[in-house]
Amino acid sequence: MHAHAHHEHAGDDLIEAARLALLDSGEQWTGMRQSVYEELARHDKPASAYDIADNLSRSRGKRVAPNSVYRILDLFVRTNLAKRIESANAYLVNTHPGCRHDCIFLICDDCGKATHIDDDRVTGALREAGKDAGFTDVRPVVELRGLCDECAE
Repeated sequence: MHAHAHHEHAGDDLIEAARLALLDSGEQWTGMRQSVYEELARHDKPASAYDIADNLSRSRGKRVAPNSVYRILDLFVRTNLAKRIESANAYLVNTHPGCRHDCIFLICDDCGKATHIDDDRVTGALREAGKDAGFTDVRPVVELRGLCDECAE
């Protein structure tokens, strides 16, 4: 597998890396954006905008609209702070914001846990196939479903 090295962030380091990556992209790091990112980062499984909105509504003591959360999550996907799991209509924090590459997601059909691997041969071939078909700015979204080690036991 052709993987490339990148720094995985966690905790406060992840929040700071995300803040810097968003600022580098010319966007603002607002309190609401930070709250959404922190909530997303708490999840080890893909989370929906509704999950995040519900949890933020509870923690803030006032309603947070899912549409607002969707807009922020879409911004995070565009700026590489989060990845969208298409098949689940859910989101996962990118633990290496600022590092641009295509992830291949492995999603457990049983527990829902999602992890990712990098294989630039696979995603590079998909990019080339898209370009050969006349597409530009090709962004492969690859999801593999199956059972994680724990659920397979």
